[in-house]
Amino acid sequence: MPDTVPAMPIVRSALSMPGSNARALEKARGLACDCVIFDLEDAVAAESKAEARAMVAQTLADGGLEPRYRVVRVNPIGGEWGLDDLRALARSPLDAILVPKVDSAQDVEGISGAMATAGFGSDVALWVMVETPGAVLALERIARMAATTQLAGLVLGANDLSKDTGMLRTPGREALVPVLSQIVMAARANGLVAIDSVLNAIGEDDRLRAECRQGRLFGFDGKMLIHPSQIAAANEVFAPSEDALAEARAIVAAFEDPANAGKAVVTVGGQMVEELHRDEARALIARAEAIAQRG
Repeated sequence: MPDTVPAMPIVRSALSMPGSNARALEKARGLACDCVIFDLEDAVAAESKAEARAMVAQTLADGGLEPRYRVVRVNPIGGEWGLDDLRALARSPLDAILVPKVDSAQDVEGISGAMATAGFGSDVALWVMVETPGAVLALERIARMAATTQLAGLVLGANDLSKDTGMLRTPGREALVPVLSQIVMAARANGLVAIDSVLNAIGEDDRLRAECRQGRLFGFDGKMLIHPSQIAAANEVFAPSEDALAEARAIVAAFEDPANAGKAVVTVGGQMVEELHRDEARALIARAEAIAQRG
């Protein structure tokens, strides 16, 4: 991965907001989401694309969104509005561009080139939607582009993927299980953020929490959301629990105990733990501390 790509952010909750909704854009500054995604694609009608683009650029310029990770989902780069989106946002204070309908490594290379041509700095990351059969089949090759481009994140787009494949979206998402695993594997092999798909069922808190827990089980960093009421559940599920933190601290303390100096394996709570568990524990503690610092 290029040295200029920012470190992996905390993105338990990535709230998508219509770029054409002025009230929603203003409200973003007061929400508890880790990441805000201003959407210029699916959430904006064709006749409102130009206006939405200008509104999002102005919202970013006005500031006040930090410490939220600032992302804009542009229109497909090969389509009617994508390049105009890039040109309008190239000098905006944002953290990443999210691009839909990516099918191949060649697409990522082309998008990276388009970002450079538009004038984006090397500190702006590229996230891509995994929402087509082609993208799933090319996941390994797409993710490897992190070594030569600003690619830094994979975001599952289950709605479009289901539409294109005929997969049924059930509460347990059985049909999507292989894809969930593949995305996380590709992300972890290449140092990328992995964001789970949206749940369109607003107000179904039990189902939302179940999907968050499923995403966390598979190793996702967070979940893309479509309504502020979904933020609290995602923030809670994708954060380390108190029990997990207590266990992690106990493991670290055991390895730091002078009595265990030089040992590669120690016993904690009746279980044998190795140095890899210590490293996992330190990472979990660091994540919890980073979340706490967000306030």
